[in-house]
Amino acid sequence: MTNTPKTRTDFARKQTAALLDAAGMWLHRRGIHPDMVTLIGFIGVLIGGIFIASGNFTLAGILLLISLPFDALDGAVARAMKRQDDFGKFWDSTLDRYADGVLFGGFAYFFATQDRFEMLVACLLGLIGSFMVSYTRARGEGLRVDVKIGLFSRLERVIMMLIVLFIPNLAGIPMLEIGLWILALGTNFTSIQRIAHVYHLLKHAKREE
Repeated sequence: MTNTPKTRTDFARKQTAALLDAAGMWLHRRGIHPDMVTLIGFIGVLIGGIFIASGNFTLAGILLLISLPFDALDGAVARAMKRQDDFGKFWDSTLDRYADGVLFGGFAYFFATQDRFEMLVACLLGLIGSFMVSYTRARGEGLRVDVKIGLFSRLERVIMMLIVLFIPNLAGIPMLEIGLWILALGTNFTSIQRIAHVYHLLKHAKREE
């Protein structure tokens, strides 16, 4: 194992660690529990998903942007309180999957109401890919394999979501549709990357036995 971040999500957290730790300590001293921070962030995403379903993309983007820091703050608060149990990680990961479902589900509903079934397919593929990115990492770690690799980790997915929400159309270019297809293909490509990575490492470890 190495302390060098292998995804841009890890890199971003490492670069902002000092600021996050300070904010986490400030919240901890005021009695804020990390699980509540996680829940507040998810509620913001949930409301954003409702706005997406209704076509209010800018409001959804603002809520998603506001909710984004909570995804890292909960861990900072947990470190400040020197939390010992593992429920926080489970809670955070579980709500992250719900958040993926809410966002892609919002887009799917929006396009379904417009009879844009090709985009509904893109949303479903993006949802499956996002779930598989997380699942392959979790299963890999269960096999004691570090699976922090891939093109579309959580940070890249959130950035792409923000781009399509704030700029759904650029001079006639359908950024929303293009962005969602990029997510659909990119997330599934990342899950394949992780499957291949785990296969390679386990096969190599078997040869060394």
